[in-house]
Amino acid sequence: MFQRYLLKQVKKDLKKKMVFIGGARQVGKTTLARSLMSEEASYLNWDAVEHREKILTHEIPASEFLIFDEIHKYKGWRNFLKGIYDLRKEKTRILVTGSARLDFYRHGGDSLQGRYHYLRMFPLSVAELGIKTTKDMRDLLKLGGFPEPFFSSSEIDARRWSMEYRERLIADDLLSLEQVHDVGKMELLMVRLPSLVGSPLSINALREDLQVTHKTVAHWINILEQIYALFRLAPFGAPMIRAVKKEQKHYHLDWTLIKNEALRFENMVAVHLFKWVAFREDTLGIECELRYFRDVDKREVDFIIMENGKPISFIECKWNDGDISKSLRYLKTRFPDCDAFQISAIGNKDYLSKDGIRVMPATKFLGDFI
Repeated sequence: MFQRYLLKQVKKDLKKKMVFIGGARQVGKTTLARSLMSEEASYLNWDAVEHREKILTHEIPASEFLIFDEIHKYKGWRNFLKGIYDLRKEKTRILVTGSARLDFYRHGGDSLQGRYHYLRMFPLSVAELGIKTTKDMRDLLKLGGFPEPFFSSSEIDARRWSMEYRERLIADDLLSLEQVHDVGKMELLMVRLPSLVGSPLSINALREDLQVTHKTVAHWINILEQIYALFRLAPFGAPMIRAVKKEQKHYHLDWTLIKNEALRFENMVAVHLFKWVAFREDTLGIECELRYFRDVDKREVDFIIMENGKPISFIECKWNDGDISKSLRYLKTRFPDCDAFQISAIGNKDYLSKDGIRVMPATKFLGDFI
């Protein structure tokens, strides 16, 4: 049976505290939770009527392991879990899973503070799947990293899933999290955004396209980030380089939305790196961040991994083998102690340049992550 990358960490953390697993809808949270089921476990899903009645009447099984799914839809869920944990923490392990709203609702006056570990779950990746060949990586690029479409092995099924997924995001997550008065224009924004991947995101341009205010577009994008439809990267700036300071780039968890193959590859790499950064933050307590570089002279490098506020790696994505990016050389010169990589989707070159830049296939590079 295929095991998800968070499984070992969940087992480890459950010995100490409650564990919350958040992340995008249908990324595999419930499947992971149910894979831990045993005779000593009880599974309660708020969306199931009979389970909801047990929660509301506090008829909770006297099990050694309790799994609560979508419990954050219950208005008093924080105090409910606090009561169970404080009463049973010596005898019972508690795992909580939910949609992206779990991450949103756990903040603000959190009565559960100090009682749980929070882990974010992300789509399948090259390392998690053990992919070694370019062909297999291109299948992942084509089908996406969500388990259902990927394991279907069908491009048609993957396209249908992606279309239906967007509808579910709006109906089940977006509208229950926030009041959106113009759902039609919100849908237009979701359709428009994939074509803008890879470039700095202009709120003003989107405002003009949609004929709404700057504040409205900014708010809608914040919502989409909260429900894990997308994530944004801030630009990297340092005193020794003339970097831009405000413009952000965005990427989608469902990279199949991107039509251009090279940009889809860049988006897929972004998800892989963001997944790794989140994993290090959640499991090691290291301050990590993913950024990009762009300066006033239009030099640009796709990704920069930051650790404790300092850059540790520069990554430039190319579709095929080619000359090393001048922008990547520029950054490497100014930060000689940082690792620098130029990776290619279908290229075969693998070498270390004289200025310390590693050129390599993406399968090999991504295989070292999570």
